[in-house]
Amino acid sequence: MSQSVSESATAAQARHCAILPSYVEDAWWIPEEPVRTTEVLDAVTGEPVATVSTDGIDLGRAVAHARAVGQKSLGELTIHERALKLKQLALHLQEHKKELYDLSFRTGSTQRDHYIDIDGGIGTLFTFSSKGRRELPNAQTIVDGNIEPLSADGSFLGEHIYTRLPGVAVQINAFNFPVWGMLEKFAPSFIAGVPSIVKPATPTGYVTEACVRLMVDSGILPPGSIQLISGSARDLLDHLDYRDHVAFTGSAGTARTLREHTGVLENGVRFTAETDSLNAAILAPDAGPGTPEFDAYITSVVLEITAKAGQKCTAVRRVIVPQEHLEAVVGALAERVGQGACLGDPREKSTTVGALASAEQLGEVAGAVERLIAAGGAVRVGGPEGQRPATGSFYPVTVLSFEDPRTPEVHSVEAFGPVTSVIGYGTIEEAIELAALGSGSLVATVCTHDPGTAAAFASGIGAHHGRVLFLDRDDAKTSTGHGSPMPHLVHGGPGRAGGGEELGGVRAVKHYMQRTAIQGSPDLLTGITGIWHQGATARIATRATVDSGETEHPFRKSLETLRIGDQFRSDLRTVSLQDITDFAQETGDTFYAHTDEEAATANPFFPRRVAHGYLLVSWAAGLFVDPAPGPVLANYGLENLRFITPVTYDDAIRVTLTAKQITPRVTDDYGEVRWDAVLHNQDDELVAQYDVLTLVAKTWPLPAAESD
Repeated sequence: MSQSVSESATAAQARHCAILPSYVEDAWWIPEEPVRTTEVLDAVTGEPVATVSTDGIDLGRAVAHARAVGQKSLGELTIHERALKLKQLALHLQEHKKELYDLSFRTGSTQRDHYIDIDGGIGTLFTFSSKGRRELPNAQTIVDGNIEPLSADGSFLGEHIYTRLPGVAVQINAFNFPVWGMLEKFAPSFIAGVPSIVKPATPTGYVTEACVRLMVDSGILPPGSIQLISGSARDLLDHLDYRDHVAFTGSAGTARTLREHTGVLENGVRFTAETDSLNAAILAPDAGPGTPEFDAYITSVVLEITAKAGQKCTAVRRVIVPQEHLEAVVGALAERVGQGACLGDPREKSTTVGALASAEQLGEVAGAVERLIAAGGAVRVGGPEGQRPATGSFYPVTVLSFEDPRTPEVHSVEAFGPVTSVIGYGTIEEAIELAALGSGSLVATVCTHDPGTAAAFASGIGAHHGRVLFLDRDDAKTSTGHGSPMPHLVHGGPGRAGGGEELGGVRAVKHYMQRTAIQGSPDLLTGITGIWHQGATARIATRATVDSGETEHPFRKSLETLRIGDQFRSDLRTVSLQDITDFAQETGDTFYAHTDEEAATANPFFPRRVAHGYLLVSWAAGLFVDPAPGPVLANYGLENLRFITPVTYDDAIRVTLTAKQITPRVTDDYGEVRWDAVLHNQDDELVAQYDVLTLVAKTWPLPAAESD
C-alpha cells in the first residue's frame, strides 16, 4: 500500500515497522514501498499481529547467496560438525521456547499444542543431531551399500555414494506447524550440507520469523545456511534448477500448481510434497466395548480431533468401526468430548481446544462440514450449531455419522479442523476397502490385540499409507500416538497425501543428497570414500617387523598417526584336535560338528570335525592384538561376520587386520576405528571376514585428566 501525501511520518513509520521482516543474504529485510500487503490477525481476539509483504524482494539474489555463501560455509564442515551445531541450536531454542509459546498463543494454539509444535521441533533437532553423529560418517560423503566387484582380479570395483546437492533446499510450509514444520525439514538438509530458504504460510509466519530470529541471533549457524521469506514467494521457482530441492507441505491444489511449474517439469527441480490426507482410525472386530483396546481407541480419536484444533495433516478424519459397534463408538466419543473438550482462549489453563489459525480457515472448515452434512452426514456432536466462543476463529468439536460408508464425500472432503466422520463396516475385507477409498493417506491406526488381524490389515492397507500405528493394550501407554510423526520414521504417504517421504532418520538426510555410482580401482575408491577397499595400498607390519622395531604396530598409533590402510599381518597358528575339544568343553558348545567325528564327516559342509568359528575369531584377536596399554581404548563389537571355509585340526590360520575407516568424534578425545579383519588358512583360502570396531584415542598418552 503506497503512502499518501497526507499521512504523517510517525504513522508511516509505525506501519512500516509492523511489516514482518524477511531474512535474506544474511540480513533482515523489509520492503521500502510495499504495494501488496496482507494483514495477519490474532486467531483468538481478531487484533492485528503483523503486516506481511515481500514487494521488491530479490529472490534470485537469495538463491544465488545460498548457492555461493551457504554452500561454501556448510561445505567447510563435516557431517558430524553440522550435526553438533544442530544440538547447540536445539539447546539455544530450548532456553528461549517460552518466547515462542507466548507468540504461538496468538495462532489459537494451547499449551498442549505448543508441546507438539515447538517442543516437537526442538526434539527433532536433537534427534537428527544424535543420529547424524551415530549413524553417519564424520566426512562429506556417505557410502551406500556394498562393493560390486567388476573384474576377476579385483582391480576394478563399483559402488554407490551420496554427496550433497549443490543448490538450495526450499521449504514451503503449512500454517499449522510454524516451528516443527520448518525444523523437520531444516534439520536433515542442514546435516546434508544444503542451505535452506524457508517460506512459511502467512497466517502463522510470525511465529516462524521469531524462531528464525532466535536461530540467527544464536550465532551458531554458518553464513548463508538459512534464509526466510515472510510473505509471497511468487517467482522463487523461476530461479531454481536440477541442483535444488523443494519440499512442500500444504494443499493438493497448490502442490499440483507447483508440480506443473517449468522449473519442475523442464529444469529438473526435485520436488516432494505432503498434502491432503483423510487418515483413518480402524477399530478391529476384537476391540469392542469393554476391551482395553476400545478405550485406547476412543482416547486416540478424541486426542487427534482436538489437538491443534484438528489442524493436523495426520488428524483422524475417518473413524471406521464394526457396524455393530458404531453407536457405542459415537456415544463414547460424545461422552469424552463433552467431558474434556473446552473451547476458549488458549492462554487459559481450562482450555483444551484452541482456535483455528484464521478467519479464512474457519470459513473453509465450516464449508467442508456443510458439504459433509449435505452428503448425508448426521451431526452427532457439535456441528454448525454447536457451542463456541462468540469471538475468534473457533469451530465446535464435531462428530458426524453416515449410514452409507461409501459416501464419496466421506473419503474426499477434508474438514481441516476438529471434525471427524464415523462409518461402519461388516468384514475386515470391507474395512480395508474403506480405508483405501481415501486414495492415499499419511497415517492410519488399527486398534487390535490379535496378531493375525494386525497382519491382515498391514498387508491390506500398507500400500495406501505412509505409516500404520497398531494400537493395543500393551502399547497404549507408551505409543507416541496416531498423529505424531517421529523423526526416526518416514513421514509422508502415497496418492492424495502427496507421494513424498520426509523424516525417517538418515533417509531424510539423503533426500538432500545425490546418489552416484562410482567405478574405479581400489586405491581411487578408497581415496574418494575414506574407506579402505580390499586390494588398495596397505602399509604392512608383521610380528617380525614390529618386534625388530622396523615398523609400528597399528594398535600403537593414535588417531594423530593412524592412517587408512595401516595393516598388520600375523603369523600362522595351527589348530589341534585338543584345541577344538577344550573349547567345546569350556564353552559348552558341543555341537556335533566339533565333537562327533562320524557325524561331522557325514555333514556335506565339513571334511571332519572342525574348529568353532568363535574359537577362530578369538584366536584372531590374539594374533593381532598388541597387549600393552595404548591408544586402542576398547573393542566394542564385530560386524558383518561370515565364516567361509571350515577349518579342521592340523589346519592353520592367520589374520590380516587393516585400518578401514577412521571416524573422530567431534566432542570426545577419541574416535571410532573400523578394522577390516580377514582370516586365511595355510593354503591362502578365505576362512572368515568381518569388521572389528574399536575406540582409539586421538592422542597418546592421554591428557592427564583422562588418565587419572
